Amino acid sequence: MNPRPRDDQTEALRLRAEEEGVGMHATLLGAVDDHLARTAHEALARKAAKEQTAQWAEPPERLK
Repeated sequence: MNPRPRDDQTEALRLRAEEEGVGMHATLLGAVDDHLARTAHEALARKAAKEQTAQWAEPPERLK
């Protein structure tokens, strides 16, 4: 894998890495980890919402 960021992304990455006192590689890997963690949580929430929507699509028999 060989990511090819745009020039503006490279500059932003360079600046952030410099601010954090780490290399650009470490900053990029941290961003990937953060994205994967956030989207995993969002995927779980979407799955739960779909399951609940399917379960409660029709009112319970006692309410009909």
